[in-house]
Amino acid sequence: MSRVSRRRFLEDSLIAAAIAATWAPSRAESEGSLGRKVGPNERINIAVLGVHGRGLDHVKSFAKMKDVAVVAIVDPDSNCFEKAVKAVEELGKPTPKTVQDLRRILDDKDIDAVSIATPNHWHALAAIWAMQAGKDVYVEKPVSHNVLEGRRMVEAARKYKRICQTGTQIRSAVGSREAIKFIHEGGIGTVYLARGLCYKRRDSIGKLPDGPVPQGVDYDIWLGPAPKRPFNPNRFHYNWHWNWDYGNGDIGNQGIHQMDVARWALKKNKLPNSVISLGGRFGYEDDGQTPNTQLAFMDYGDAQLIFEVRGLPTPDLLGVKIGNIIYGSEGYVAFTSYSTAVVFDSKGQKVKEFDGGGDHYRNFIDAMRSRKESDLTADIEEGHLSSALCHIANISYRLGSPQPFNPRTKAFGDDKEAYETIGRFEKHLAENGINLNEATYRLGPKLVLDPEKESFVGSAEANALLTREYRKPFVVPDKV
Repeated sequence: MSRVSRRRFLEDSLIAAAIAATWAPSRAESEGSLGRKVGPNERINIAVLGVHGRGLDHVKSFAKMKDVAVVAIVDPDSNCFEKAVKAVEELGKPTPKTVQDLRRILDDKDIDAVSIATPNHWHALAAIWAMQAGKDVYVEKPVSHNVLEGRRMVEAARKYKRICQTGTQIRSAVGSREAIKFIHEGGIGTVYLARGLCYKRRDSIGKLPDGPVPQGVDYDIWLGPAPKRPFNPNRFHYNWHWNWDYGNGDIGNQGIHQMDVARWALKKNKLPNSVISLGGRFGYEDDGQTPNTQLAFMDYGDAQLIFEVRGLPTPDLLGVKIGNIIYGSEGYVAFTSYSTAVVFDSKGQKVKEFDGGGDHYRNFIDAMRSRKESDLTADIEEGHLSSALCHIANISYRLGSPQPFNPRTKAFGDDKEAYETIGRFEKHLAENGINLNEATYRLGPKLVLDPEKESFVGSAEANALLTREYRKPFVVPDKV
C-alpha cells in the first residue's frame, strides 16, 4: 500500500469509527421532517446503495433521466466503484462521489433519495435510517430479511411521510396490471388458487475455506446487522443469497416477484391463516444453507397460495417457468414473463393475451414529485406483505425435520392440490437422479397465524424467527 493510500485508509477508518459511535437521525428528522422540498423543475439527487449486481441497473436507469442525478455511489466493496461511476459518466452526467459507509451520506441535505440494492440483511436498516434522515427510498425485493423488519419499514414511511417504493417491477408492467384487473373483475370466475413458480436453475457453489478479506472491502460494514464471522467468498457477492444470515433462498430472491403476483391476484392484503413448507438442497453438497427445491402452501380460507422453487433442471408447467398460474372456476391465467399473461378457458383454449412493460424507477420519481404514496405501483406495504409470505414459508421450512419420501406424508389431509404438487415435486427429483428410497426431505410444521398481529399462534419457536438478534450498532429499532 502506498503512503498516500495508507494515509487515506487510516483517515477513512477513523471517520467510519466516529460515525459508528455517534450517528443518529437529528431531532428534527426524528420528529418527521419532510426533508428537502423539490420543486417541479428541480433535479432530484439520488444515492445508490450496493452496486455489485442489481444496483448497476439502478445507477443506469436513474442516470438516464433528465431530471435525476446519481450523486453518490455507496458500497462496502470499493472495487465496485469504477464500473458504477463509469456508467454515470458515459451518460454525460457529473461524476458521483463514492462512499463505503452509507452513514456518511445520510446527513447530506442535498441527497433527496436513496436506492437500495444491498444484500437482503441490509435492506430494512438502510431504508429506515434513510427515511429517518428525511430521504425517500427505493428498496429492492425482498424489502426485509424478516417479517418484523418489513412492518417497521411501513411504520417509518408513514411516520416520516416518505415515499418508499418496493423493487417488484412487475407491478408497473402494463400487461401484468391489465391481467390482474381482468382477474379481479371476474374474467376467470372465482379464483381459488394462485400458484407461483420459480423454476430457475441454480448450480452448486462448491465448498470454499474462510480466508482474508479482499483489499478494498470494509467487511464490518458489509456484515452490518449480521453476526461477526470470518470472511468467506461463498458468503459474499451473490452467494450470500444461500446463507440464512444474509439471504432468504430463492423463494426470497427470484421468487418474491412471483409471490407478489400470486398475492396480488388473490387480492389479499394480509398474511394467510396458516403456512407449511417442505423441501431440501438436492443434487449436490456445497456451502449453501437454503433449499434449492421448496414447496410452500398458504391457506387464506377462501383461496390457496402454492409456491414452487426448483433449482435443478426442469420442464415448464403450462408454459410457465418463472411466473404464475392463477386458477379460477372458469379458466386460468398464465403469467409467462414480467409483462405478459395469457388467458385460457376451462377447456384449455387460449382466449386472450396481455402484453406491455413499464418503468418502475420512473414511477418512483413521479411519486416523489407528487408526494402521494397512492401514486406508487408498489408501495412499501405491498412489498412488506409479499416479502413476509416468503419469510413465513422459510420459518416453517427451517423448523422442519427430515422425512422419508416413502410413505408419502399425510400432513396435508384431503388437500388434492397439495398432493398433486408434491407428486410433481417427487417426479422432478427422481428425473434429476435423486433416489427417493434413500433420500429425505425437510418437512416443516403447519404454522397457524394471527394475520392482524402478523405473528404465529402457539409457537414461540416460530415467533422468535420473525426477527433476529442484531449486531450493534446495526440495530433495526423496535420503535421507528
